[in-house]
Amino acid sequence: MRYPFGMQAQPARAATALKGGEVDYTDPRYWNGLIKMSLSKFFILCVLNRRRLHGYEIGKAVEQTTQGCCSPTPGALYPVLKEFEAGGYVTVEHEVVGGRHRKVYAITDRGREAFRVAVQAWSEVGACIAAGGADACGPEGCLPAGCG
Repeated sequence: MRYPFGMQAQPARAATALKGGEVDYTDPRYWNGLIKMSLSKFFILCVLNRRRLHGYEIGKAVEQTTQGCCSPTPGALYPVLKEFEAGGYVTVEHEVVGGRHRKVYAITDRGREAFRVAVQAWSEVGACIAAGGADACGPEGCLPAGCG
């Protein structure tokens, strides 16, 4: 299985696997890894929404912004940036700094809109979970009214 965003998901998956290779959904490491992988794209857009950055800076800014929760490796970060560029969410400029060639990424209007939509979506999910806690998926439905 492929694990995006440089997460240490393979060891975590091994630790959460039951006999026969099935996933142990009772293991918090499974859910934490899943959440971290999902949030990586969000935080890449987040840091680019603040300012233009080159790839290494993006990874460090995501790590700093999330206090180490999400820390994409270069091997995971650059495919996402390429995907964002292909979709028109970021632009790339080539610069030479100290004799080194760098790609500097800047968010586009389309990228800002995607980030705005992502903020709204994550806010709604977070509010629903916070409002319902462990009871968010009780007998009356999966989420409290208005959270869908």
